[in-house]
Amino acid sequence: MSPYESDPVDRLVTASADGEDQAVEAALRPKLLEEFIGQERVREQLSLVLQAARKRGAAPDHVLLSGPPGLGKTTLSMIIAAELNAPIRITSGPAIQHAGDLAAILSSLTEGEVLFLDEIHRMSRPAEEMLYMAMEDFRVDVIVGKGPGATAIPLELPPFTLVGATTRAGLLPPPLRDRFGFTGHMEFYAPAELERVVHRSAGLLDVEIDPAGAAEIAGRSRGTPRIANRLLRRVRDFAQVRHDGLVTREIAARALEVYEVDARGLDRLDRAVLGALLKLFGGGPVGLSTLAVAVGEEAETVEEVAEPFLVREGLLARTPRGRIATAAAWQHLGLTPPPAARAPRAAPGGGPGGQQNGLWAEGQG
Repeated sequence: MSPYESDPVDRLVTASADGEDQAVEAALRPKLLEEFIGQERVREQLSLVLQAARKRGAAPDHVLLSGPPGLGKTTLSMIIAAELNAPIRITSGPAIQHAGDLAAILSSLTEGEVLFLDEIHRMSRPAEEMLYMAMEDFRVDVIVGKGPGATAIPLELPPFTLVGATTRAGLLPPPLRDRFGFTGHMEFYAPAELERVVHRSAGLLDVEIDPAGAAEIAGRSRGTPRIANRLLRRVRDFAQVRHDGLVTREIAARALEVYEVDARGLDRLDRAVLGALLKLFGGGPVGLSTLAVAVGEEAETVEEVAEPFLVREGLLARTPRGRIATAAAWQHLGLTPPPAARAPRAAPGGGPGGQQNGLWAEGQG
């Protein structure tokens, strides 16, 4: 399972969406490609694909969007439909467990319609194999009967555009991946891009915010617009209840301190993992199961929920023999590493150039 799929939605900094997020996002989503903030390369490439299709008067190639959640894959799928002036049908891989489920959806599509299939990597294998023919030949074979008397009846489909979204493109089988004419990988946002997202969302939510306040929220949003919008709503609540409603840098910082999101975007769980690693185990190395016991969480929660962001931020390293903290982790928590953690460890055999250097240690767990 992907760490993004297991990330609990009760965390303020999770990239997963709950019901409130989905309702708010519907109102905040840009409607056209030119209104979409960030992902410049994907936007430019996708714009060429859509413009060329409009000039030909034909359905564009099938589109695969990959990347972590909360970066705008669903929004882009809706923009594709809007740019083509076509209807959109939305479903997800887990909802399609049988080939018949997919056949029912495909047979009801109209010409030029956009089919958005979220979490496409979680679709069942029989439905996946049916999708191959539908994408390539706009045809499906419906099996009637069972056993030796079963008959395959070909069903022609109108031209349509499939937009698949996945957080784990590596799980897609090559035959399916090769049938997409355009593949776009969504990257995490830079702070400056997130500031533009925060300003735009604040305008739509009627929140008064100054540039420094937007920058403070953007810097704690872990490179993800969905998290930026969620933090903006919580800061808005704080500003309206305890102040005059204007979001400044100081107000945003105080609000997010209440919600336990620090200046780098770490929440309680992240800091608990780092704190245990530094204070109890001297920066490591320490095994995963031992670290999980120390913070009172399941090993899977530490590994799949907390660690990916800590590794991406350069605060923690996974090694074949345990987890270790980096110098940035000590600095972020305001702690001084012990002499043993500061000194480089000898390579195997006593030489200076081996693979040790503080990264290889016992107890992976």
